[in-house]
Amino acid sequence: MSWFGLDPRSIVERVYAAPKTVRIPTLFESVVRGAVGFALVSVAGFTPWVLAGKWFYRNPGEPAMYAACALVFIILSGLALHRMIIGPGSLPRFYAFFGAAFLLYSIGWTVGWMALRGHSGSLAGLAAGTAMMAVMFGIAFEAKSRIADVAAVLFASNALGYFVGGWIEGYLSHQSAVNVAGIVLAGHALMVFMKYIWAVCYGLGFGAGLGYAFYACQTGVRALLKTR
Repeated sequence: MSWFGLDPRSIVERVYAAPKTVRIPTLFESVVRGAVGFALVSVAGFTPWVLAGKWFYRNPGEPAMYAACALVFIILSGLALHRMIIGPGSLPRFYAFFGAAFLLYSIGWTVGWMALRGHSGSLAGLAAGTAMMAVMFGIAFEAKSRIADVAAVLFASNALGYFVGGWIEGYLSHQSAVNVAGIVLAGHALMVFMKYIWAVCYGLGFGAGLGYAFYACQTGVRALLKTR
């Protein structure tokens, strides 16, 4: 049995022991659930930075702010994404697995960012963080053959969402005001809005990659279910 009870045989056993028919998510469903769900989670996950960033920088420090953001991500991700794990009992297993995986990702990202800063730091952090997360996926789901492609997809989708969001945030920061659905945003309101736009873009990109990762690493589960 692999870590967290996510190896193919354990998942299949839970599927056949379930009192009701278990729905097996498709790749499309997994990617959409990941993108939409993680975008919503990201809005909350960015909040310590958006609303309390200055306080964190002045008091406990930048690492504490990233730790607070990571904690929000982990807590809310379970509610939004746990059904991407096939079979019953997915919520506690999601928390156990994703809590460890996202912690490693956060450590990798934070170290890369704080060491180099700027775009180089962001790329280094994303590469280190997504690689560590991909290894966790491969080990937990006994899908080590998928580590390379999962790492590549997680990095590409994460980087796309992160840098597109950053570009939009940078563009809006040069505007004196922005009209959103008939409401003119300026000053502090505009700053908050553009940071949350960044959060949504980051969540859509990273979430889509997570949806692919969960789908790809459960290929063995779907194969076993077909043989039965």
